Amino acid sequence: MMKRLFRLSFLLSALFAVAAMQPPSQPVTLPPEQAAKEGRALVDEMLSQQPQENISTGVIEIRTKTNYTEIPIKFQTLVTPTNWVSIYSTSGADRDHYVYLKILHTDGQPNHYLVANVNRAHWDTNEFHELNSTALFSPFVDHSDFWIADLGLEFLHWPDQKLLQKEMKRSRSCLVLESTNPNPRTGYAKVKCWVDNESHGILFAQAFDAKGNKIKEFTPGDFSKSKLTGQWQLGKMEIRNSQTDFTTTVRFDVDK
Repeated sequence: MMKRLFRLSFLLSALFAVAAMQPPSQPVTLPPEQAAKEGRALVDEMLSQQPQENISTGVIEIRTKTNYTEIPIKFQTLVTPTNWVSIYSTSGADRDHYVYLKILHTDGQPNHYLVANVNRAHWDTNEFHELNSTALFSPFVDHSDFWIADLGLEFLHWPDQKLLQKEMKRSRSCLVLESTNPNPRTGYAKVKCWVDNESHGILFAQAFDAKGNKIKEFTPGDFSKSKLTGQWQLGKMEIRNSQTDFTTTVRFDVDK
């Protein structure tokens, strides 16, 4: 599997290993004080991982009940001495404009999100503007179920993090992390994710609204080993909207 999967930010430059592990015989639930302590420690470790520089391409597939849309997309990770930057660029659904998103990650600080929507015939580097917290819970491209906050794994930056239990998921030993939004009026109120116990990559995640209703499910998949580098590659990421039953899939161009 891939090391540091979906810090997508990790979400895209990350890989994690597939070594077999002995599963717990039954789920292990942690007491509240231990859950908060271990949850914070897990998130701090996940956020401290800096990805390697890379560039990859793929497509976003958006499926609704009546339509299917496919949009080319490019992902890039840049690393500096003080931070690292995730860059996502794609044409809009109408192909007449481009969407550019930069996510700046600095240890111990909130993410910064800069976006530009550029007409095909015009590009000005001054058109980037920083998004506020409310704007993060909007689609990266029109009708996509990948929100901008998803690409930055914004839920890992919320203050309330709990390690609920340890259990099996997708044949892997996992740590079940619950992240609670301090301002749940917009976006997600809680995110529950299953973190691989060995690699600390996210294997599965669910997002909920303030009433406890499930909004989305996230699943990475289609892992393969590169013949060029010998590293494991993430072939796709899928988000299913539980309320509309729409699906958005990001498929990566990988070595066969």
